[in-house]
Amino acid sequence: MIEKMLLDNIRQENDIKKIDSEDWAALAEEIREFLIQKISVTGGHLGSNLGAVELTMALHLALDLPEDKIVWDVGHQSYTHKILTGRKEGFDELRQFHGLSGFPKRKESVCDVFDTGHSSTSISAGLGLAKARDLKGGSSTIVSVIGDGSLTGGMAYEALNNAAKLDTNFIVILNDNNMSISENVGGMSKYLNNIRTASGYLGLKEGIYNALAATRRGGSAINRIRRAKSSFKQLVIPGMFFEDMGITYLGPVDGHDIRAMITVINEAKRVPGAVLIHAITQKGKGYLPAERHPARFHGAEPFDIETGVPSHPRTVANYTDIFSTVMCKLGQRDERIVAITAAMPDGTGLKRFHNMYPERFFDVGIAEEHAVTFAAGLAAGGLKPIVAVYSSFLQRAYDQILHDVCIQNLPVVFAIDRAGLVGSDGETHQGIFDFTYLSGIPNMHICAPKNKWELSDMMKFAVGLEAPIAVRYPRGTAYAGLKEFRAPVVLGKAEWIYREYEIALFAVGSMVKTAEEVRRKLKAKGYGVSLINARFVKPIDEEAVREACREHVLIVTMEENVACGGYGEKVLDCMNRNGLLNQYCNISLPDAYIEHGNVELLKQEIGLDAESITGKILEILKGRNV
Repeated sequence: MIEKMLLDNIRQENDIKKIDSEDWAALAEEIREFLIQKISVTGGHLGSNLGAVELTMALHLALDLPEDKIVWDVGHQSYTHKILTGRKEGFDELRQFHGLSGFPKRKESVCDVFDTGHSSTSISAGLGLAKARDLKGGSSTIVSVIGDGSLTGGMAYEALNNAAKLDTNFIVILNDNNMSISENVGGMSKYLNNIRTASGYLGLKEGIYNALAATRRGGSAINRIRRAKSSFKQLVIPGMFFEDMGITYLGPVDGHDIRAMITVINEAKRVPGAVLIHAITQKGKGYLPAERHPARFHGAEPFDIETGVPSHPRTVANYTDIFSTVMCKLGQRDERIVAITAAMPDGTGLKRFHNMYPERFFDVGIAEEHAVTFAAGLAAGGLKPIVAVYSSFLQRAYDQILHDVCIQNLPVVFAIDRAGLVGSDGETHQGIFDFTYLSGIPNMHICAPKNKWELSDMMKFAVGLEAPIAVRYPRGTAYAGLKEFRAPVVLGKAEWIYREYEIALFAVGSMVKTAEEVRRKLKAKGYGVSLINARFVKPIDEEAVREACREHVLIVTMEENVACGGYGEKVLDCMNRNGLLNQYCNISLPDAYIEHGNVELLKQEIGLDAESITGKILEILKGRNV
């Protein structure tokens, strides 16, 4: 009963300061229990949030929100922050349509000062907020919280380099749990591990600081020691990367020790420049299944609390599973095939390939830009690289695709997972722009499979193309329909599935399944309907478009991409260039950011479901008949 009262007493920001310090541990435990209970029902990012409970509490105890500002990198670890700012009641609708976002959102709370969702951005954003504060004559404390996984992203180092020049207070908290989504890799991970294991240094420093802090002039003494300690650090901790950059380094500190964290945050406030606090935490802390399997509980589906087992385990293969199987077969057939991922071997389905061909698998960490140019180098060296990446994350490597891959026309295959609407992660993760941002690049080719067999066929085609190509497929269960339609994949050629008259449905990838249902509904109304599997978004099958225009009155294009720069625009351009005056209907996503929610519900909301599409087509036909 007492534990419930503690959490119930927090209705808005700064209410945590009313909690007696003797009850902090109980409050932390209650927050963990609350998160486990709620996320077991809704799904969400569990492991990262369990690991950041005490760290977040310390921030809220040491700062005065909303005057002081916290920028959460990615935002996977922001759930406790949401609870402590009065949003506890919203967790029943976490990541659901019109419900609480799984990421920081400025529109949700004045305490969410910057929208995040992709990694390695918080230091840049925080630095901007710090300079805005200075120029406006403010005195607030600005804190950017970044994980050790996100610290592998190049943007973080660009920001740190800039921050080192800042002659004003700015705090970076490195939440180091030795994990991103999967286990961290690379030089920075090794460097941080060296710091973590420097227990002699840590114990000595804590003893000295604690002793000095108890004296009347402890603060000034600590400052003097800080100026003199770099030589000692060089002996104990290799590299001293951050201080060599000009950033004051404080730590490592136990991120689960609230009092220690408050002390170091208060010390950091007094530093007249950029300061980095290195906090050591455990991902999944307090829940044994998440501690044992942190990758599985990064983005958890609803699960049984007692066992940690998913409540609704998958019984049918999804597109990522199909890709995984195909990659292993391709790797067996051709030793030149290599696989690259940016910190997501599990999420992209490359774990099996890694196990089978470890020397041909490369996890480059959260570094999409490097991943693409690295792949270009591999291709220039005579190999066949396949970059497996989520659609929304590939956006980060646009320049590298354009400049390093496509200018040289190098045979890099982009296996683009989570394309189209992805649902509960919302605006930052919807893969609805890839047709647009890729199709404007010369030498790039883009295709999308209608079902699981076509994904296999397209991947085989892609590795043999000897040119840049993107194979784009959605999240979720792999469609098993239309198995009998399996024409060979030919560059830039569509596949006629049903051939009739009056209405021609050109559908891309995941929309072929929807087009089947639309066709059934229209045929029930007495219309003749052709269904064409577009297959290629670049180059489009212009002959198929001309042929359809000769035999049909209405041309309909269907895609799970924004309208601007998508497949529909290319078909309409083809019609205009050829003087084809058929009626035309573009079914696509609006040129807008789509919020979080169930995918099917989102499709209904924006008119991308079969019922809405059929209604739109019937309205057009009704107008024609008037």
